[in-house]
Amino acid sequence: MSYFKAPCRVLIRQSILPSLRILFLLTVLFFLLLPACGGKDAKKVSPESLLAQEAFELAETLKSAYVEKDRARLEEHSTESGYRELIGSMKNFDGAELFFTPTWVEIQDSTVHLTLSWKGTWSVKGKSTEDRGMAVFVFEGTPLKLSQVQRANPFRQPE
Repeated sequence: MSYFKAPCRVLIRQSILPSLRILFLLTVLFFLLLPACGGKDAKKVSPESLLAQEAFELAETLKSAYVEKDRARLEEHSTESGYRELIGSMKNFDGAELFFTPTWVEIQDSTVHLTLSWKGTWSVKGKSTEDRGMAVFVFEGTPLKLSQVQRANPFRQPE
């Protein structure tokens, strides 16, 4: 009987021992790398990133003000010339839906050019009209305000 017990022990040691060594090495490696991944130093957000985020939020604010026909809010978030441009191009509508997809942001000093694609649906007297395009919102100042809409103005209902 003792003849069979010895080889079994040897086989068990030979098959389990490498697995235990690998498990031990992985555990040591895990505990060595754990402090490196748990740093509390948060990366600071750049001023340009904050400015771009402000431009995105302002575009959404202008969109919701337009859909709700809130001229006071449009005026609040636009420069004098930007507001005149918006009001001059606006037409009467019963309902509107606009969807903005920002595609590019350029920042030069205190001026932000936000390029976005848009898609809109307007309803007037039961008739629905769709349009889409690419626009560049020019924001200036601190806080940012809309000063100009270049290319296809999303706030002008198609005829």
